[in-house]
Amino acid sequence: MKTISVLGGTFNPIHFGHLRMAQELADTLNFDEVRFIPSANPPHKNTPTISAEHRAAMVRLGIANNPIFTFDDCELRRTGASYTIDTLHDLRAELGTQASITLFMGSDAFTEFDTWHRWQEIIQLCHIALVQRPRTAGNKLPKILETFLQHHYTENSGDLRTSPAGFITIRQVTALDISSTAIREAVHCQQSIRYLMPDSVIDYIHTHQLYKHTSTP
Repeated sequence: MKTISVLGGTFNPIHFGHLRMAQELADTLNFDEVRFIPSANPPHKNTPTISAEHRAAMVRLGIANNPIFTFDDCELRRTGASYTIDTLHDLRAELGTQASITLFMGSDAFTEFDTWHRWQEIIQLCHIALVQRPRTAGNKLPKILETFLQHHYTENSGDLRTSPAGFITIRQVTALDISSTAIREAVHCQQSIRYLMPDSVIDYIHTHQLYKHTSTP
């Protein structure tokens, strides 16, 4: 069974926190491929001031030369809000019903999972691998998500590789406390962002003067 994992987000910009998390999860769960899918119009965030084209270009640069990392522009090609449920339907149309698809998700995002568009259908189309982000250990789940997690939880990574969808697992990764927000603010304040992301992404930011003039939330 082909095993595909998905890491979505605004990637505004992509950094080593994203990349290291994806690599460690792919290694520990033994996945064939990690697809990076930039969100064009994120429904749970303000529309990024940096265009989807710039953010996508930085993702392409950031994942270059890693044979298991691939770029997917399916959300950039759609109009309207970039809903995860639509992306998963696109992937199923491409990969078929038998491929294993796992959605990588930060534990902070999962605390609001029940507010996502058609959230209860998502687990029918994929597995979910939750990763604890720095400084979110105390976040409490709503009761509805506690029950949802218990119903689908597994500690056996093999479950994710031998079935197409339906399981949730929680994994620990190296805690790199790097945020896109802090990077944007550093650029705005003319501070160094060296060692926070690949040099190719830093060069792109400087070449196109991204984040320089506007401090973004």
